[in-house]
Amino acid sequence: MRKIYHVDLTDDERHALLKFIRSGKEAARKINRARILLLADEGKTDGQIKEALHTSKPTVQRTRQRFVEGGLDNALNEKPRTGGRLRKKLDEKGEAVLKAVARSKPPRGYKRWTMQLLADRLVELKVVDSVSDETVRKVCKKRGLSLG
Repeated sequence: MRKIYHVDLTDDERHALLKFIRSGKEAARKINRARILLLADEGKTDGQIKEALHTSKPTVQRTRQRFVEGGLDNALNEKPRTGGRLRKKLDEKGEAVLKAVARSKPPRGYKRWTMQLLADRLVELKVVDSVSDETVRKVCKKRGLSLG
């Protein structure tokens, strides 16, 4: 059987959430979570909250649970997401090699370097284990390298 998490806001918490929503300066997700908590405090069911806010039932349940287990701050704020910018694919040395290769003569049979050719050459030179043409494009753009 699934646990039901009951939201009982204090007067201070309710006041803070109302002020939070009215400010309009926060992220939409946070404001939505605040609305979920206020409706849950009013005794609305997950289904009613879901319909009123056009959100999913798991979002409502998760918000209730996070409030009961960790308080208001925990319910409103997200945990840091994994992934994203863990490390740069090309460090300064790699960017310098890319710049040098991009300014050199293209391979035989080509008029100019392409992003994929540059990416392949960086792997061939063992600058990186792998790199996408999109990463090469972004570095070229950032460094002002033109290939044409």
